[in-house]
Amino acid sequence: MAEVVFIGLSLASVLLLVALGLAITYGAMGVINMAHGEMVMLGAYTTVLTRIYLHLDILAAIPLAFIATALIGYAIERVVVRRLYGRLLDTLLATWGVAILIQQAVRLELGASFFGLHIAGLGPGLQNVAVPPELTGALTLGSVQVNAFRAFIIGVTLLLTLVTWLLMYRTSIGIQVRAIMRNPRMAAACGIDVDRVNALTFAYGSGLAGVAGVMVSGFKTVFPDMGTPMVVDAFLVVVVGGVGSLLGSVFSAGLLGQLNGVTAFLANDIIARAVVFAFVIAVIMTRPRGLFSQKAR
Repeated sequence: MAEVVFIGLSLASVLLLVALGLAITYGAMGVINMAHGEMVMLGAYTTVLTRIYLHLDILAAIPLAFIATALIGYAIERVVVRRLYGRLLDTLLATWGVAILIQQAVRLELGASFFGLHIAGLGPGLQNVAVPPELTGALTLGSVQVNAFRAFIIGVTLLLTLVTWLLMYRTSIGIQVRAIMRNPRMAAACGIDVDRVNALTFAYGSGLAGVAGVMVSGFKTVFPDMGTPMVVDAFLVVVVGGVGSLLGSVFSAGLLGQLNGVTAFLANDIIARAVVFAFVIAVIMTRPRGLFSQKAR
């Protein structure tokens, strides 16, 4: 059972990385970014391409994936999302369209296949990423042996969660983000460059999703559709935890991850998903603003 709990923690850690970006983005900008899952996929493909072309392992892919997906997220915000603030349904549909375009671009190898050019590592096929030797095998924690790579995932998530908390609560940019979450018009009236902060926030959230893609590539195959189910699960974390609440995201990711893992161990994956959705529905009915929602003023 201890091993099952540990596996649930590792899955919850990946989910938390995806959900942190959504929690900040939706809390600050009120944007439902359906392309967020594609940032996970692009982070995973960055790992594949890093191995093929740079001959570097998954450790080197982490900063590269963060930078690549952050830049893509920044471009999406500047080109598409910025023109749709205050129009929730429009942003949902627009980012869904962006997600489809990104998926098809990867399937078509970024359009190069029309010219007879093929990029190794892209295309419709499945890819695998080798885990570095130092992250293979098992670690002994007391009387329990745990997978070394899953322990690494938990460690990376804890580190990035701490970095995110420090950015949000110990830096000027974090103060500006929280001010925008409370009241964007008042924040703008106080001299905060709302457009700039929103773009940086969107980029940072996309970067976190890219790192999550690196982590996922170590134990799952990489394919163009892999981010779609993850963004749904990440939204469940945000809804349960409370929009804009980092503490809520951490707690709900761990709770949903363990609920899914333990139920799957005792029954099966299908029942586990049903239990998770039933729990989320119960939370929405009893606490519509989430378990750790911020108090409105």
